[in-house]
Amino acid sequence: MAKNLLIVESPAKAKTIEKILGKDFEVKSCFGHIRDLEKEEMGIDIKNGYTPRYIVPDEKTKVVQELKSIAKKSDEVWLATDEDREGEAISWHLCEVLGLDPRTTKRIVFHEITKPAIQKAVTTPRTVDMNLVNAQQARRVLDRIVGFELSPVLWRKMSMKNNLSAGRVQSVAVRLIAEREREINAFTATSTFKIEAFFSANDTTGKNVTFIAEGKKYNAVEDAERFLQSCFGAKYTVNDIQVKPAKKSPAAPFTTSTLQQEASRKLGFSVSRTMRVAQTLYESGKITYMRTDSVNLSETAMAQIRKQITGQYGNNYHQPRKYKNKNESAQEAHEAIRPSYMESSTLEDADFDGRRLYELIWKRTMASQMADAELERTIAKIEISTNKEELTASGEVLKFDGFLKVYREDRDEEDINDDEQQQEGMLPPLAVRQQLPLTQMKATERFSRPSPRYTEASLVKKLEELGIGRPSTYAPTISTIQKRGYVEKRDKDAIKRDFRILTLKNDQISKVTEQENTGAEKSKLFPSDLGLVVTDFLKQYFDDIMDYGFTARIENEFDEVAAGKLKWNSMIDDFYIPFKKDVDNTIENAERIKGERELGLDPQSGKKVVARMGRFGPMVQIGEVNDEEKPRFAGLRKGQSIETITFEEALKLFELPRTLGEQDGQEISVNLGRFGPYIKWGEQNISMPKGEDPFELNMERALELIGEKQKADSPIAHYDDKPVTKGTGRFGPFIKWNDMYINVPRRYNFEALSQSDIDELIEAKIKKEENRYIQNWPDEKISIENARWGPVLKFGKKILKVGRKADDTKYTAEELGTVPLDDVKKMIVAQVPNAFAKKAAAKKAPGKKAAPKKDATKKAAPKKKSK
Repeated sequence: MAKNLLIVESPAKAKTIEKILGKDFEVKSCFGHIRDLEKEEMGIDIKNGYTPRYIVPDEKTKVVQELKSIAKKSDEVWLATDEDREGEAISWHLCEVLGLDPRTTKRIVFHEITKPAIQKAVTTPRTVDMNLVNAQQARRVLDRIVGFELSPVLWRKMSMKNNLSAGRVQSVAVRLIAEREREINAFTATSTFKIEAFFSANDTTGKNVTFIAEGKKYNAVEDAERFLQSCFGAKYTVNDIQVKPAKKSPAAPFTTSTLQQEASRKLGFSVSRTMRVAQTLYESGKITYMRTDSVNLSETAMAQIRKQITGQYGNNYHQPRKYKNKNESAQEAHEAIRPSYMESSTLEDADFDGRRLYELIWKRTMASQMADAELERTIAKIEISTNKEELTASGEVLKFDGFLKVYREDRDEEDINDDEQQQEGMLPPLAVRQQLPLTQMKATERFSRPSPRYTEASLVKKLEELGIGRPSTYAPTISTIQKRGYVEKRDKDAIKRDFRILTLKNDQISKVTEQENTGAEKSKLFPSDLGLVVTDFLKQYFDDIMDYGFTARIENEFDEVAAGKLKWNSMIDDFYIPFKKDVDNTIENAERIKGERELGLDPQSGKKVVARMGRFGPMVQIGEVNDEEKPRFAGLRKGQSIETITFEEALKLFELPRTLGEQDGQEISVNLGRFGPYIKWGEQNISMPKGEDPFELNMERALELIGEKQKADSPIAHYDDKPVTKGTGRFGPFIKWNDMYINVPRRYNFEALSQSDIDELIEAKIKKEENRYIQNWPDEKISIENARWGPVLKFGKKILKVGRKADDTKYTAEELGTVPLDDVKKMIVAQVPNAFAKKAAAKKAPGKKAAPKKDATKKAAPKKKSK
């Protein structure tokens, strides 16, 4: 047994550190948090200074027992959890659970998992910083209070199938996305006409080249045309030439948020994917700690970077730089995200994602210490003789690439100005008073654009600008708002738009109208109707929680707690007292959330048509509950919203289900279901391909799709005289035999499975299934099965624990093979109390029949009229 036990958060990190420290240390992982707040009654004693009640969750019991056992046998226990507030809190929880004194237990931190960093940390231990612990505890307590107090308000005030939730940071993030969406919906594009003149001149080699000069913009087509007319017979003379040197400087090394932004722009990573890959790189010792808001680099790192730059590119490419944080609370002792060893420009042993992210970090770190890029900008003013207006031609040439040799930072869509031009490339040599021959001049219609929707990365940037959240909170916040259904990440297809071009050539003006694609968006964040409705409700009744400045102030108060300037209990008290009043007032006085928008009157029935939130999501309703005839309902389609759906689009939703005709004596209809549009043929449902419109589907196409489905479902082979079919599902390709689905691994050629392949797959599955069940009662949907960590009890889709015997000892696998069904049912009831309670049959309210389905076309095989 090693003398020292060192506890870290992750097992991957434990292995790396154990190799570094050698036989005197046994390094074990606590697998992240080992305690959390109780779920019962919030887990916080509000009346007793907001004292939290912590418990060790069931899944961590075994980990804690193992750590206790090893700690007892060790001479000394060291805590080496992550260097942020969360890591500090985990160290304190370990002290509490293992019976260690936080005032004397050795706590070490390091920014990178390298031999020098680990050895230095071991020689300079400290103790648990209770200010950091209290800051993390304050965040956890305050967020639990908000969640537990606000969510029930939403449950009471809104009828939804899923339980709604609210959170301090997540609700503000949704508000940002909701406000941007409404800004876009309210935006009206205006057009201007951009003047571009095309001139020709000889370059330095004597070759004739074309370059462009721009004039001013005109708001009306008539003004643009008048300008072109005023250029009839004009001479174009170079009036002024300015050549100016310019410089571009590199961006600072990565912080958490800038890494998330750039990985999104350059690699297409989501925020959570970036953090997952970065965590793996850190734990394997490849990069420094990935949760940081510091742009600082250590002296050791600066020396490594200098050596790499001068060795690879030369001394003139090196320019040492010290970057300063804009955020005053950023801890300068921490470092930016950088490679642990700068000599490694790539990672041969990493997976594809890990290698790409590492290379991005390496390039950014290198560039941050490299020389400025030197440019030369040329601006030429060209005078028009007939109207004395000026045109401007500009060009840019790179004289020294500097940091651009390694890396160029990308920018978000909203940071790129419409008028910005890529000015790379020189203008041909021009001289003052030189006359230029005009090839042609164009006035092209261009449209203004609204602010773009947020990407995950640009949302992180906005939250950081507003001071909301900290490095560790961005990824979970963005994941949460998507999981809760308040926001969805999706693409938006482009639409066609006409634009006009007026061309002046040889003193004649021609006019054409062309089309362009506009409005296409990829991986953007759209608020759902649920997100919009909940945001409006929270803004109305909880303006503090939804206020950007207030939320940022709370973050600053957490920083003050971390610095020991503010007591965490009093901070929570200042927040909770007014907040609780708002909660009680809202429960008492607020109306139920409807999220309604009246669209018009149904032309057939004369009843109100309303778009609103229903129990299962956004929908359109014709009629009211109090009417004699029951209202009719239709769910909104993907991409439709209560706020933007038109009256005509709403009525169209009621055209489904549509009867198309008959085939082989069975009706064919089209409808919208939970998983999208589908064709119903008798008892069979056939999904429609993505992109096909159920409202446009005709009988001919429906028969095609039915034929394709029949072909796909026809047997490809037989096994034991029973048919084998194949298909592709959410988990990939499979074959189906005897109601058994069998995944087909990549090593098989799915398009050309042989009989021996099929025999092999089915026999392997049968063998696996034989070992799966200890006992099985299919009619009861109950089974005892072998799982990875031991036997489990399955009841329907629920996976439950196997109960203990009367003497409180565990069952052996052999004993479980003979346990009676009644005893198994008792085990289920102990965990699911109403598992076998008979449900009372719901009485159907009498009502009139629904409106008859409309026929879309004549039936395929119409019956002859009787004479």
